[in-house]
Amino acid sequence: MQRDTFVAKKNLLGRWRSHPGQIVNICFLVVLVFSTILTWREVVVLEDAYISSQQNHLENVSSALDRQLQFGVDKLLFFRNSMGAALHTPLAFEVLHGAVERFRQLRYLPYWQLAVETQRTLPLKGVSDAFVEKTELLARDDSKIDNELSAALEVGYLLKLAMRPNMAEKRVVYVSRAGFYLASDGVAQNAEIASRYYHLVTRPWFTLQSDRENRARGVQWFITPASSGYMGEDAITASVPVYFDRYWYGVLAMDFTIPAMKKLLVEAVDGRNEGEYQLYDSRLNLIASSAPSVNEVGTFDEREVAQIAQAISTDTAGGIRLGPRFVSWHRLDHFSGVILRIHTLEEGVQGDFGSISIALALLWALFTAMLLISWLVIRRMVSNMYTMQNSLQWQAWHDPLTRLNNRGALFERANALAAVCRQQQVPFSVIQIDLDHFKDVNDRFGHQAGDKVLAHAASLIASAMRGTDVAGRVGGEEFCVVLPGATAEQAAAVAERIRARISSKQILVKKSTTVCVSASLGVSSTEENEAFDFEQLQSIADARLYLAKQQGRNQVVCRGPDKK
Repeated sequence: MQRDTFVAKKNLLGRWRSHPGQIVNICFLVVLVFSTILTWREVVVLEDAYISSQQNHLENVSSALDRQLQFGVDKLLFFRNSMGAALHTPLAFEVLHGAVERFRQLRYLPYWQLAVETQRTLPLKGVSDAFVEKTELLARDDSKIDNELSAALEVGYLLKLAMRPNMAEKRVVYVSRAGFYLASDGVAQNAEIASRYYHLVTRPWFTLQSDRENRARGVQWFITPASSGYMGEDAITASVPVYFDRYWYGVLAMDFTIPAMKKLLVEAVDGRNEGEYQLYDSRLNLIASSAPSVNEVGTFDEREVAQIAQAISTDTAGGIRLGPRFVSWHRLDHFSGVILRIHTLEEGVQGDFGSISIALALLWALFTAMLLISWLVIRRMVSNMYTMQNSLQWQAWHDPLTRLNNRGALFERANALAAVCRQQQVPFSVIQIDLDHFKDVNDRFGHQAGDKVLAHAASLIASAMRGTDVAGRVGGEEFCVVLPGATAEQAAAVAERIRARISSKQILVKKSTTVCVSASLGVSSTEENEAFDFEQLQSIADARLYLAKQQGRNQVVCRGPDKK
């Protein structure tokens, strides 16, 4: 193998010396590749700078919107903490005790209201015990209901104080699993109480707040369509579960209308006119946009939405190119959504980044075209040379008729294998094969028929060998098989397998004409005299082959006439 490599390198160097144009082409390719790499590096650096610039603008808007949403989220958490404190230590007010006593009289009615000082706190509205018992999600625990009613009335007082007109939060509601709710909007007639409570407890922002669905017990955001609510318009609902002493009492929820979210987004943008800012929920449903109206720039098809979703899933901030638009994103801290900034190519070209990008893009395109042309030319040249080299090498080492090793290749490979076996002290065996009465085939059917017999016999020999064995044609109808690492017994088994396969096959030599041939085989091995000389072993095997012919052909001889 080392000699083969040396010969190949020597031949390749010879070709280079006789074709100096190849060296010029390779040098040109190297220069072109390095030039392209340097240009591309500048493009990457410029793109990183552009992305950083876009991210800085977007991060400022995101921080401003986060601060505005944080105020609402903090109020929601404050209401939950107040509810927890009231559950832990109920106020010993007589008016609260009186309300709890009235509940004992109202709890069996289909719907009811429990009001205490309506000018200061919000009324509780609820349903009957029978309504609560209809679903497993609801539960009215008599040991906890008194404290919960008292705590809800206390929170109703805080809601009354906290909710003011012209606020971003449209409504705050506490929905209890014990069959009542408390809402800051104060709407719903008595006849609507049961249907409204059913509506509230079937919303995702309520049903997905159980301990199994929200183990962290954190704030979750949901889109509430106008068709499923009492507000008359789409809303974004932030909800948080109320737990105390490992018991789930209910859910506090805060609604933000879509116009209110758009107003918050526009206030966060604060006059930044470059690009359009869009607010999406966690499922990439558009909530609000800083643009005054819908336009093509801010509209994405399903494929682009999928690209954005895949990019957003891997990082909290970043940017991607979508055709002539560059989209950067940043996740919000106090909202389970993302804010996008869409920057068009036209807007980017107008700045310094755009001018430099165009120049570098043209240079890169030019270098790439030159590289592609050079690569195609060189690849074709190398491919032709490689094909020619393999063809010549195969012809030099193989017999074209049988496709086995020719005599020279077989002897060279056999000597190399014998040397390895001698070094490793493993057996080395040789099988000599000669087809019986082959001359009769040529005389009766012609040389073309003889060639078919030789080719078919060669394929049978190859199919009977082991994976490490080497076979070759050493004469007209004579073959040799080299078996490195094979004992005399193993070699005899291989020889018998070859003999059996040849003698059992009928070979089609002409139309409707088949012949059967047999073979005589001789086997020799280093186990007999520990001699690793291939030519000597072949000579011994050849002598035993002729002994097989003398004894009647179509047989394997593994020992000389003087051995039993």
